[in-house]
Amino acid sequence: MPAFPEYRPRRLRRTPALRSLVRETMLAPSQFVLPLFVRSGSGIRQPVRSMPGVSQTSVDELLVDAREAAQLGVSGVLLFGIPDTKDAQGSGAWDDNGPVQQAVRALKDELPELVVITDVCMCEYTDHGHCGILRNGDVDNDATLELLVKESLSHARAGADVVAPSDMMDGRVGSIRNALDDAGFQHTAILAYAAKFASAFYGPFREAAQSTPQSGDRRGYQMDAGNVNEALREVRQDIEEGADMIMVKPAGPFLDIVARVKADTGYPLAAYQVSGEFAMIHAAAERGWIDLERSMMESLVGIRRAGADIIITYFAREAARVLRA
Repeated sequence: MPAFPEYRPRRLRRTPALRSLVRETMLAPSQFVLPLFVRSGSGIRQPVRSMPGVSQTSVDELLVDAREAAQLGVSGVLLFGIPDTKDAQGSGAWDDNGPVQQAVRALKDELPELVVITDVCMCEYTDHGHCGILRNGDVDNDATLELLVKESLSHARAGADVVAPSDMMDGRVGSIRNALDDAGFQHTAILAYAAKFASAFYGPFREAAQSTPQSGDRRGYQMDAGNVNEALREVRQDIEEGADMIMVKPAGPFLDIVARVKADTGYPLAAYQVSGEFAMIHAAAERGWIDLERSMMESLVGIRRAGADIIITYFAREAARVLRA
């Protein structure tokens, strides 16, 4: 490389057009997935206090949000359900007339080209808030697999394009893949929450999904934040069991994991910019400490630069508007 003054990197930074021309990492609305929270009823839009602009909605209102996202070029939505009642097993998760199942059918009828992904977990549906069946205060891994299979099959029957198990039970991807194939849903894809860390950044989500554990926490089955090699083992195991896509969650605090997973596997990789990341940017912007739009876009570029092919973000619509401006 020539030395200064022959090489002057600032030459290519002088104008917006030059900077755009040589930009190495590109963002597009088609890389975004918008999480949505659905409940029963009609005409319902209940704001989530800790997540500005995010609401629990009924199916009719969810269609409004999904339609706007699709018009902006966002490729998909990720659905979380809030049931009317909860029990120890989370039986509302596989109710074929539950809010998620109704939303899937409505979305595929009205917006057939939009990719519909459903979260597969028990925490929104259990009265104790844990991700599976509790036995003596601990989640029973193998008994929970049966419930996750029931939920996945119900979502597939409704027409989901992708099911996304987020429970972090061992063996769940293989169990779901076998059940989907046996039931004739060979084309239903699996997006595995492969490296899901036990994180403090999930707080606002638990308000949105009404899924706070009533006792203890989820560190017994979600990953420790200090572990890289374990994350890679989890990812490889999910791939071997039949995952079509893999996910790292959260995104921002674990960009090194995103980069390692992409480099080591080459698999389609999603990164979830979680509720706490979203809320922090909003909170700082509300106080005038940072610029909301620039911070939003920098955070998304960073996730993309680390290697994510898909970014699950509550900023999907806002970021898409910026990119299309």
